[in-house]
Amino acid sequence: MPNIRPIRREDFSAWLPLWEGYNAFYGRAGATALDPAITAMTWSRFFDPYEPVHALVAERDGALLGLTHYLYHRSTTALGPNCYLQDLFTTPAARGQGVGRALIEGVVERAREAGAARVYWQTQESNTAGRLLYDKVAQHLGFIVYTRAL
Repeated sequence: MPNIRPIRREDFSAWLPLWEGYNAFYGRAGATALDPAITAMTWSRFFDPYEPVHALVAERDGALLGLTHYLYHRSTTALGPNCYLQDLFTTPAARGQGVGRALIEGVVERAREAGAARVYWQTQESNTAGRLLYDKVAQHLGFIVYTRAL
């Protein structure tokens, strides 16, 4: 199993290809790539104590195999925060080896320590490989996610 740990500033050069791979998976590459300012801001938020955004990485033998980004937010239906697992990505070579599950469990562990009421996430319907994992580690609560781009 990989070592799941918080991201460190010196991880940037290994994190960036994972981040770019994650974004490419969702069609944000080439002409539709994220503005570099978004990547820079995302990275800086991980190290800003006033930001509720956090990052974990999966590491084996000094190489990063995956990432997850998560954030805490308040809820009108719970005393503690909720934890939104926003991004999850593993290298193609690491898939099917428990890396994604270990990253999810890393977020769950930290959310529990923070007193969160739940951890939740979403994915595209077409993400069949991801959904196979998610169906094993999560429960469906019957909610539908609606989005309106601004």
